[in-house]
Amino acid sequence: MKHIAFSFILTALLFCSCGPHAPKSEITVEMAFEGVSNYCHSAYDWSVAKDNPSIMYVQMGEETDSAYQVVFRSYTGAFVNFYVDKTSGTTRMEEYVPTLDVRSDAGTIELFDYLEQKK
Repeated sequence: MKHIAFSFILTALLFCSCGPHAPKSEITVEMAFEGVSNYCHSAYDWSVAKDNPSIMYVQMGEETDSAYQVVFRSYTGAFVNFYVDKTSGTTRMEEYVPTLDVRSDAGTIELFDYLEQKK
């Protein structure tokens, strides 16, 4: 009887560990780029780059064990570095103005808010 009870408890623990506490799927490099690009296209005025698209762009930067860097270049010459957490999708933004050598915190976004839902 003890073996049956122990087996039942062990089975219940295994099933419960797969529930809402299971780790989230990791953010891919494609997801990081798509989400940041969607954010930049909604938050910034790209009409200035209509005749000269090379003055504004989004590109991948460096990657660490925990984050992807995605870089947005504005027509003003400023850069916004997006640091996308690979696990949560929380994205920290840092603005850099090279002509003034000034860096400043620019807030955070949730990457999942800017990813298109796949059907």
